[in-house]
Amino acid sequence: MSAAASTRHVPHHRSGGVLVAWAAGAAGIVAQMIFPFTDGGTPTLTILSVVLLATASLVHVTVTRGPVALLALVVVAGGGGLVAEAVGVHTGVPFGSYAYAGTLGPQVIGVPAVVPLAWLMMAYPALLVARRLIGRHRAAVPVVAAWALTSWDVFLDPQMVDAGHWRWAHPTPSLPGVDDIPLTNFAGWLVVSLVMCVLLDRLVGPPRRGTGDALPFTVFLWVYASSVLAHLAFFGRPPVALVGAIVMGVVAIPLTVDLWRHRRQR
Repeated sequence: MSAAASTRHVPHHRSGGVLVAWAAGAAGIVAQMIFPFTDGGTPTLTILSVVLLATASLVHVTVTRGPVALLALVVVAGGGGLVAEAVGVHTGVPFGSYAYAGTLGPQVIGVPAVVPLAWLMMAYPALLVARRLIGRHRAAVPVVAAWALTSWDVFLDPQMVDAGHWRWAHPTPSLPGVDDIPLTNFAGWLVVSLVMCVLLDRLVGPPRRGTGDALPFTVFLWVYASSVLAHLAFFGRPPVALVGAIVMGVVAIPLTVDLWRHRRQR
């Protein structure tokens, strides 16, 4: 769905906000498209892409759901991500023992400020994707959203470790094909994501009339497809591409099919 189509029949001030969200999202995607040609992304590109895509989520949630939903996203996803990472880096719980290399810009309580923005950036699309797929089965929404969010880290963590942004003290045992990333990391992500998504599902309402969620769906599917391609063809990690394609594909492929069917029925 195009930005123009998504803003049809929307009050002028909201349509302008949706266009701003699309512009930020598009700019973030362009920044990520440069990653493969810089050996996995420079620190500046990494920070820029996260800031832009997080901005897209923040603007979109404000325009389509209002200030209360914005506050919930900032506090639960951004604040919750910061707390989880701060506890994790200082205690090893719940992700395992790891340390940041100091290459991702300014830090807050030992955590690069860009990291909670990354949680926020993908928690919002993950929630909306789960709602799209689950429909009336509301109790399952946080579970599917948590899986969607955690599965993204199957791609993210190997890329960031290879780029030298953080390292694991005990990188085994690991997922088959995802070397150097401990299973405890994904278990911790799943627990944190589930708590986060339970709260977000209660606090972030449906879109206002005349608005939609085409942008978050686009971001989610872009991250999926580009991550598979990048690890397969550019980052030298074909096994990560395969495992990530399966794990994140559990959500991304049904979403693609659902959106395609809906488009054909129009």
